[in-house]
Amino acid sequence: MKHILTILALISVFNSNSFGQKLEIGQKAPNIIQNSLTGQLLNLDSLKGQMVLIDFWASWCAPCRKETPYLVEAYRKYKDADFKNGKGFTIFSVSLDSKKEKWNEAIVKDNMSWPYQVSDLTGPLNKAAQLYKVKSIPANFLMDGEGIIIAVNLRGDELLRQLKKLKKGIF
Repeated sequence: MKHILTILALISVFNSNSFGQKLEIGQKAPNIIQNSLTGQLLNLDSLKGQMVLIDFWASWCAPCRKETPYLVEAYRKYKDADFKNGKGFTIFSVSLDSKKEKWNEAIVKDNMSWPYQVSDLTGPLNKAAQLYKVKSIPANFLMDGEGIIIAVNLRGDELLRQLKKLKKGIF
């Protein structure tokens, strides 16, 4: 009986803290460290000071690929912009692919020219996707220069509108 009570107490603790909660606007974006296509470890926290879209996607995901032109346009248009709380904009793409070749082919084909492309090549079991409680893709989180999530799941022109609104001098 004592063991059952201990287990129930632990379950209660885990269910009441951030381990089980979805990430939301206003929370600090957890760090992600994963390998690039070349095997280099890339660290999300190294991008502090910039506006960053953390984008979860996969080469096999048709809705993800339909969103890519909007990401390409946002990156091209805002990569050097000044924001109220960040200088420059970049994208930290986390691929839920398990095949490196397919991941690379999609990056090239879709003109995803930003330098932060990572994956642990475990497919839907990607550790970063688990950390961010990603249940389906595409999924994204916009963080400001201090690493705070300021928008979630921006689709289509919503990303461009949000970045335009946050651009310095437009307030």
